[in-house]
Amino acid sequence: MNYDVIIIGAGPGGIFSAYELTRLNKELKVAVFEAGHPLNKRKCPIDGDKVKSCIGCKSCSIMSGFGGAGAFSDGKYNITNDFGGTLYEYIGKRQALELMKYVDEINMRYGGEGTKLYSTSGSKFKTLCIQNDLHLLDASVRHLGTDINYVVLENLYAELKQKVTFFFDTPVQSVRVADGGYEVVCKDGTYTCTDCIISVGRSGSKWMEKVCKELQIPTESSRVDIGVRVELPAAVFAHLTDELYESKIVYRTEKYGDKVRTFCMNPKGAVVNENTNGIITVNGHSYEDPAKQTENTNFALLVAKHFSEPFKDSNGYGESIARLSNMLGGGVIVQRFGDLIQGRRSTASRIQESFTTPTLNATPGDLSLVLPKRILDGIIEMIYALDKIAPGTANDDTLLYGVEVKFYNMEVEVSDKLESRYPGLYIIGDGSGITHSLSHASASGVHVARNIVKQ
Repeated sequence: MNYDVIIIGAGPGGIFSAYELTRLNKELKVAVFEAGHPLNKRKCPIDGDKVKSCIGCKSCSIMSGFGGAGAFSDGKYNITNDFGGTLYEYIGKRQALELMKYVDEINMRYGGEGTKLYSTSGSKFKTLCIQNDLHLLDASVRHLGTDINYVVLENLYAELKQKVTFFFDTPVQSVRVADGGYEVVCKDGTYTCTDCIISVGRSGSKWMEKVCKELQIPTESSRVDIGVRVELPAAVFAHLTDELYESKIVYRTEKYGDKVRTFCMNPKGAVVNENTNGIITVNGHSYEDPAKQTENTNFALLVAKHFSEPFKDSNGYGESIARLSNMLGGGVIVQRFGDLIQGRRSTASRIQESFTTPTLNATPGDLSLVLPKRILDGIIEMIYALDKIAPGTANDDTLLYGVEVKFYNMEVEVSDKLESRYPGLYIIGDGSGITHSLSHASASGVHVARNIVKQ
C-alpha cells in the first residue's frame, strides 16, 4: 500500500501524469485513485426511451471515471494560450505551447491519427468578426470527436494498466501530510506515497476546497461562467465550422460592458445532460463519424462572473441558479429564442412545431424566470451580434437550453512546478483553478511528471 507517486483523479491531468512518469522512469511504483468507473463501464442510463432524464447516479458516468469529464466531450484540444486556462503564467508561454503540442503528438500516436487540425491563423473570419464588434481568438484546434477521443483513451488505458495500479470506484476521503510523504485516506484503507498529484477536475471542486482548508493551502476566489447552450440548424454556422471547427468568439455588451463568449462548439452534434454535484446542467457533444452526426450545431454562450469581497462562493452562486432551473423544469429547460423575446414560455407544442428539432429531451419553459436579467440581456445581445456574421442565429426557432454552468475551482496557490506549499504535493488540471481545458490540463500533468522524475 506504499507507492512512489499517488495520483488522485484519472482525468486528462492524471492520465498524462501517469503516462509521462512511467515513460521516464519504468521503476516508479505509481497508483491512480478514481471516484468513477473504468472507461468500459462508463454508461449514462439516459437512453431517451425508458430513461429520459437524469436519475442521479451515485457516480455520474458523464463527469467521472477514466478520462474525466472530457471522456465524452467532443475531444477538442485547443493548442493556445489565449484561452483554456492560465498555465502559461506559471511555466511560460513557450513551454505551455510545447507541452500542448507534445500531448497532441501522443493523442495522434494512440488512435487520433487522421483527425484534422484546424487553425484561425489568417482566417478571413477574423476580419469579419472585427467589422461586427466581435473578436475571434487565435488557436489551433485538434478535433478528435467523441468517438475517436474514446478510442485514444482506450489505447492509453491498455498501456497504462500494465504499468500503473488503478483503483476505480474509490473516492479519496482526505490527504494527510506524513513523514517523508503523504497518506491518502480511502474508505477501505490508507495508502502512502512520497509524491502526491491531485488532479480532480471541475467535478472535484468541492472536494478540493475541503482539502485546501484542511491543509491550509492558500486559495483565491475564482469565477463562474453562466449561460445557455444554443442549438440551431448546422447550415447557419457551416461557413465558420467547416473552416475553423471551433470558433471562440468574444463580445462586449453595450448595455453593461460584460464579456459574452462562445464555448464548446459542436458542429452536427447533440445537446446532452451533465450532472455536477447532483445538479443537472447542459453540455454538448459531437462525433467524427458521419453516421453519428445530426442536422444541428450547438454551442454555449457564457457570461463570466467574477466576485469581489465580501462574497467568495462563486460556485455556490452558479449552483443556486442551476438548482432553480432544476426546480422549475425537473432538469434542463429549453426555450425558443422567439418565445424568449416575446416574453412567453415555450410549450411542448411550440417546440414540436419548431423548424429546429431538439437533440435533447428537455422541459419547455421560460429561461427569464431562471437567469439573472444582466446575464440574459448579455446573451440576447450576443445572439443578435452573431446573427450579423452567421445570419439565422437570431431566428425564432433557435433553441436555448439552460442552464449551462462552468464551475471553476478556487485558484490554488502553487509554484512554477505546480507544487503546493508542501514539497511533493502537486495540484494540477481543472481542479487547481489554473486550467480550464483538455489540452491545458493534460499539459500540466506532463509538466509535473517531468519535475518529479528530475528531482
